[in-house]
Amino acid sequence: MHLQLKLSVAGQGLYDITHRVAQAVNESGISEGLVTVFVRHTSASLLIQENADPSARQDLEHWLNRLVPENDPLYTHTQEGPDDMPAHIKAALTATSLGIPLMDGRMALGTWQGIFLWEHRHSRSEREVIVTVIGA
Repeated sequence: MHLQLKLSVAGQGLYDITHRVAQAVNESGISEGLVTVFVRHTSASLLIQENADPSARQDLEHWLNRLVPENDPLYTHTQEGPDDMPAHIKAALTATSLGIPLMDGRMALGTWQGIFLWEHRHSRSEREVIVTVIGA
């Protein structure tokens, strides 16, 4: 079963999509197997991360922004703005797909784990995420 999620983002940041993915899993009717989540963009990524304390996500964002700064004079891919090439690098360093075991009809996430879309661009946009549930 495949489901395409359209997600509106307001700019850079981590957006919790755990509930939306869980809804797709419930709709599938599959109770044992594998859930894959894939983002169809080159300037956004996916992450399983702390879902209780937002400071952990803020620290991740600050750290990655420091690691991959905007306006680096070595960038040549700059036509779409100073955040474009850093967004591609950030997506390359993180993940564009995730695999999560499905057990007893639920994703086998840990107590403090959530699924996040990590938007790397500043502008408001819509992102597409494909959720696939495989199993029995």
